[in-house]
This record gives sequence, structure tokens and C-alpha cells, in this order.
Amino acid sequence: MKIIIEVSARHAHLCQKDLNKLFGDGYKLHKLKQLSQKTDFTCKETVIIKTNQSEFKNVRIIGPLRDQTQVEVSRTDSIKLGLNPPLRLSGYLVRTPGVTIIGPKGSVKLKEGVIIAQRHIHTDVENAENYNLKNGQEVSVMVNYNNRGLTFHHVKIRVGLGYVLRMHIDTDEGNAAGIDKIGEGIIVE
Repeated sequence: MKIIIEVSARHAHLCQKDLNKLFGDGYKLHKLKQLSQKTDFTCKETVIIKTNQSEFKNVRIIGPLRDQTQVEVSRTDSIKLGLNPPLRLSGYLVRTPGVTIIGPKGSVKLKEGVIIAQRHIHTDVENAENYNLKNGQEVSVMVNYNNRGLTFHHVKIRVGLGYVLRMHIDTDEGNAAGIDKIGEGIIVE
């Protein structure tokens, strides 16, 4: 089964409380670009993520707002920041390191919330049933891009209503596979 692979750079998801601290009370995010998952979009707004060791400027915010703020980085990013975040699915933030987020109107010091996103495949219920995929299942995906053939193992399946069939990897994984922003792979189980 062929699948489109999308590379995701470092980014932040904000909750309303933290958005207010960073950009001012009542601030609304401005959509820059629709992403493949129908609910998600990049925002015009960016923030700085900072640790005692280093910082990244112009970190894109991804909407919509979440219940809890989180920052997703690659392993390379985490080394520069001096952090050791766990490999997690989005939203699983317990016992993760924190970071300071700086916006134009203020800053937020997260006690936890930094993760390296586990590579995963979003799929709707119909495709999951058609291809015998189960939520939480792990599969392998073979990639042969720009003569950089490799197989990604431990790719987590995420089944949800309205999901568009896409695999998401971070920039380190994209670089290893020779994929800049969008590529293609084959699920080989």
C-alpha cells in the first residue's frame, strides 16, 4: 500500500492560556496554510523556544489551539537545546522536559511539554478497515527516495474520523530518507 510521507519541522501547539500570555488577551491565531489533516493549519505567528543552552527563533505555531501547550523538535534540535525529550505521540506529555516560549507580549515557562514526535500514520476509519490497520498498531514503511533507500520501523497507526491518509516524520528522519518535504513510501507491515 502506497502512502504519502510528510516531513514536519519543529513547531509549537499552544493552549488558549499560553496564547494569551504570548500574544495578549483575546488574541486569535491567523491561518497561513492548510495542512493535510483537515483540522490542522500553520499559523502566521511564530515564537522563540529557549533553554539555558540555546534557542530557536521563528518556530511556527500549528493550529488549532490545544488543551495543553507542546513543542515538537527533532533529536538534532534537542541536542542543540540541551534537552533529552522522549519519543512520544502528540499529546502524551507527562514526564517530558520543559522549555521557555517567548512571544511578542510575554513568555511562558513550560514545566513539561517538549517531545520528539514518534513517526506515525494518520488514517480514517474506512482506509483502516480496507487495509486491516488498527489504532495503535505498528507497521514498517519502505522508502526508496533519491537513492536513499531505507525502511522505517515502529510507525504507529492513528485512526480517527476525518483523518487523511498520511505518514508524518521529523526533519532528521526526512534527511535520512532523502525527503525534503513530501515523499512516498510503501507500508510493508
